[in-house]
Amino acid sequence: MLLRKIVFALGMLGLIFSFMALPTEAAQNEAIIINKSSNKLAFYENGTLQKVFPVATGRTKSLTPEGKFSLVNKVKNRPWYKENIPGGDPRNPLGARWLGIKVPGDWGHTSGNVYGVHGTNNPSSIGTYASSGCIRMYNKDVIWLYDRADKNIPVYITSSSSSFTTLAQNYGVGKVKKVVAGYETFNETLKYGSKGESVKILQRNLNISVDGSFGKQTLYAVKKFQKSNGLIVDGIVGPKTRKALFNN
Repeated sequence: MLLRKIVFALGMLGLIFSFMALPTEAAQNEAIIINKSSNKLAFYENGTLQKVFPVATGRTKSLTPEGKFSLVNKVKNRPWYKENIPGGDPRNPLGARWLGIKVPGDWGHTSGNVYGVHGTNNPSSIGTYASSGCIRMYNKDVIWLYDRADKNIPVYITSSSSSFTTLAQNYGVGKVKKVVAGYETFNETLKYGSKGESVKILQRNLNISVDGSFGKQTLYAVKKFQKSNGLIVDGIVGPKTRKALFNN
């Protein structure tokens, strides 16, 4: 009987320690990485890069802090208290979602009320340096992220010429097996009719359906991207379009 009790107690201790280890494992395999040099945000889930989004960051380099932080609160349609604009109002500059980041020294005692990843009512600012320190996203993109990013995951903000693959490896995000080298970039020229992994990378970067086939939807998205970036609108993803896409 005593032996049975000891075995049961040891089993319970093991279960407790396994639950205690889960946050650390989650922190390694789920993360948000923001690169101010390219104004892109990458979301990693289960150690794998899921999507890369364009963002807007601070008007000056010092406005958006750099370092390792935590996602500490999530709010749907957060009001804009400064101007007393309710959440969901088209005039609200915080857009559809708020993901608050714990940054030491903010007025909310690191509560995630000052710095955050949020939507915007000014979509033309995405891709530029326009904010007072927060990270802006298109509303459809921040809703996607809000639904998937768990509280307390790490948020890395940097200014770097490195790829997200390299940054993730440096931060220990999915570094064992799950980060695929070259995931977010490719070197070949793509056009209508192309197929394969490079097309999937292109489609992820354009935030459209991913099927690995360069069809009408991808052609339309590429031409739209080229037009918005002052490129020749030919629907061919060559060196200049790749450079605009990945800021190489």
